[in-house]
Amino acid sequence: MSTPTDATPAVVDHDQLTRAQKALLALTGDVARQLAEDHGVCVRPLAMRRIDLTTGRVDVVPVPCGARREDLCRPCAEKNRRLRMAQCRQGWHLEEEPVPARPDPTAEQKQLLAARADLHAAYQAARADGDDEECEEIRETVAELDDALRAAGVTGRLEPLDPPDKPARKRSTRRRQDAPNLPRRPVENRTVGRVFGGRYRPSTFLTLTLDSYGRVDNNGAALDPDSYDYRRAARDAIHFPKIVNRFWQNTRRCVGWDVQYFGTVEPQRRGAPHFHAAIRGTIPRAELRAIAAATYHQVWWPAHDVQIYSGNHLPRWDDRAKGFVDPDTREPLPTFDEACEDLTRPAHVVQFGTQVHVKGILGGTEEAGRHIGYLTKYLTKDVARAAGIDDNATERMRAHHRRLVAELRITPCSPRCPVWLLYGIQPKGARLSTTPGQCKGKAHKAEHLGIAGRRVLVSRKWSGKTLADHATERAQFVRQLLDKAGVRPGYAVDDGPFEWERTKPGDPDVPTRPALLLSAISERQRWKADYEAAQLVASSQLPEGAAA
Repeated sequence: MSTPTDATPAVVDHDQLTRAQKALLALTGDVARQLAEDHGVCVRPLAMRRIDLTTGRVDVVPVPCGARREDLCRPCAEKNRRLRMAQCRQGWHLEEEPVPARPDPTAEQKQLLAARADLHAAYQAARADGDDEECEEIRETVAELDDALRAAGVTGRLEPLDPPDKPARKRSTRRRQDAPNLPRRPVENRTVGRVFGGRYRPSTFLTLTLDSYGRVDNNGAALDPDSYDYRRAARDAIHFPKIVNRFWQNTRRCVGWDVQYFGTVEPQRRGAPHFHAAIRGTIPRAELRAIAAATYHQVWWPAHDVQIYSGNHLPRWDDRAKGFVDPDTREPLPTFDEACEDLTRPAHVVQFGTQVHVKGILGGTEEAGRHIGYLTKYLTKDVARAAGIDDNATERMRAHHRRLVAELRITPCSPRCPVWLLYGIQPKGARLSTTPGQCKGKAHKAEHLGIAGRRVLVSRKWSGKTLADHATERAQFVRQLLDKAGVRPGYAVDDGPFEWERTKPGDPDVPTRPALLLSAISERQRWKADYEAAQLVASSQLPEGAAA
């Protein structure tokens, strides 16, 4: 027979419980959070004021946080993952061009641009004569013309009146002698793939990996950490987005059509990034492997192999020099641009490894859906957890992870990175608040493993829609279904117009977090009931024998 201390009674009398027994009870916030996750409701909603500009009514409503990681908010992360799956599915096996051709310029657009051309010439003449007053008047007029051009439907970069103070440094575009050459074909203005057999239009699934840095075990941990090239691994991870971008440039030039892709950057077990991509249309396997082997990215940065400063011996800010100086000699450190002036060789070269996986996929098949799920599988996890660095990681994996992170923390991630000061170079934008060796960039953080950019890379003509457009489509589908079934939600509000306002901590009209969760859960239950009712009505309206 159990005693009162062994189990909690069915009806809990809190006054009769000890402190140890109360510690075993569920907290209200935990119950509300778990209930919200069960209903797919954001667990950390933002309280926003919604002001109806017609009636003046003010409501404090919960707005989803929009987190993309499940450790922050599982429902929002899963919602974003499913939205990415829909985006991938819609653009992968298209049979028609998703983006129509640009329209011909109108007479108004050409007239405005001609006027801007005359003003540009007049500005150069006034600038040469030193007439500052005339230059200022022309600048104001050109600014108005630019606004008119935008309003007339013209996009793209407009040539500035004032040339840049310092021309951009140009380097040779000649290919490296150790890289194989690629054929270059004229790029056709099409994005859809070829049809085979008069009816099949397959597409491609591609995986690109980086080179090996040393032997690893089955969990991805280095077998010999002393010989594992952590420095090259860290630099490859930081510059990985650049080589992926260069790969697509080479692919379009080589195959001769505007290749479109939906790709995700994910970590391998060893911590190195690799790239999965769904490509619309087919490209021969041998051609993709040749493109990957010939693709490289040269990092034209100052050499940063030998660390000059460390510990307490760090550069100091000097107000008179308006920059950082050596702590011993008080000599100003060279700027990033000065250190780049006499470069004869790149500081690092990123190249893909030999493992290139290519597979043809037919649209509408189970295999296509499985690969879409594989593409988006780890989007809800941070990079370290996706690489297996979690509670179940072995000690060797953790040690491997620590050594990689330690190398990432002393690897510059951009020309503005404060880590450059450890190598005796002033980064761009250095100021008094810059702390040598301390960069806030994501590339240096343990949970990112050098992958600081976007995890999802989508070409511009993938589906002809932005991610917000896909989200709007999903919402419109539900509204159309409700309207068609004649279901009028009782909680529906007017279409506004509304004005949204952020709330502040301590505002008396802002509910507590559990109250916001319960309100969102109640609303989600009503949504679900109305949607299911609309589905029943729609299915009953189908003709007899038609599939639902």
